[in-house]
Amino acid sequence: MPETLSEPVRRPGFFGRDKNFTRLLAIFVLVFIGCAILKPDLFLKASNFQSMAKQFPEFGLLSIGVALTMLTGGIDLSVVNIGNLAAVLAARVMISFAPKGSSPEQTLTVVVAAMVLALFVGALCGAVNGLLVSKIGIPAILATLGTQQLFMGLAIVVTSGRPISGLPMIYARYGNRNIFGAVPVVLAVFAVSALIVGVLLSRTRFGAKLYMLGSNATAARFAGINVDRLYVLAYMLSGLLAAVAGLIMMARSNSAKADYGISYTMQSILIAVLGGVSPNGGRGNVQGVVAAVLILQLLSSVLNMFENISNFYRDILWGIVMIGVLIINYLINVRDLRRQSQ
Repeated sequence: MPETLSEPVRRPGFFGRDKNFTRLLAIFVLVFIGCAILKPDLFLKASNFQSMAKQFPEFGLLSIGVALTMLTGGIDLSVVNIGNLAAVLAARVMISFAPKGSSPEQTLTVVVAAMVLALFVGALCGAVNGLLVSKIGIPAILATLGTQQLFMGLAIVVTSGRPISGLPMIYARYGNRNIFGAVPVVLAVFAVSALIVGVLLSRTRFGAKLYMLGSNATAARFAGINVDRLYVLAYMLSGLLAAVAGLIMMARSNSAKADYGISYTMQSILIAVLGGVSPNGGRGNVQGVVAAVLILQLLSSVLNMFENISNFYRDILWGIVMIGVLIINYLINVRDLRRQSQ
């Protein structure tokens, strides 16, 4: 029986009007102005903007991956561990098959093969999450909490608990270079990835089905949608983005380890929620997530400029922001329901 959509699914257009996105843009402008006023000499430097452009793509990609799973009504707590597992496996392949003294041709071939392996591992780990949620019926938060520990354990076994360093210089050189001398490669990777996911959600049947699944899974089944396959595809795409983030982290630090960026899990969830993705599923878009990433990067950057403010306070700030966003979203939902009932 062919899959059909029995009713049109309302989903945000890629460049369509979005009240939440408009609010986020206004917040971004206010935060930018505030940062410029507080630390004009440091914040407005070109080097600061280049530094920020190299910092946020990794957790920006993780946030988009988390957002995809939240659109289905689930969540992926294992994205950081997927990225780390993919990175340590890629690093192990690079060091084993392209040791120091290898020819440039051999090194390049091995680096490309290792990156492909990392992407495959990310998609495979995502598929495992999707199968646990769809076929076995384990709640997403519990399934990914379990695989979070599984993937970290595998990464620890591969690395013996130690960082893997000494990667081929060509990988770090190309991973940290700037296009046209101004645009970091990692920023371009993030932009292309966000654009592709945005188009998938707003311009394809996959996106329409994903929003319908998150809004009402029962209705999606009655509409003839293969819900199980859709869950697996969503989590696979999340795992793929996590693997790309892992490769970026590895290039930036020129090493790979099993517990890199553990705090990114909470930040990714915060960014997705701040970006307007509903934890209940069925609502949100990529442009909102991108705006939220930029806002938090501005806040993080300006906090680093105050020497008397400890980095430990940053987690407190993120927690306050998340609780505040959840409260605001709840109040907005209540207001919208009241308007609809009138």
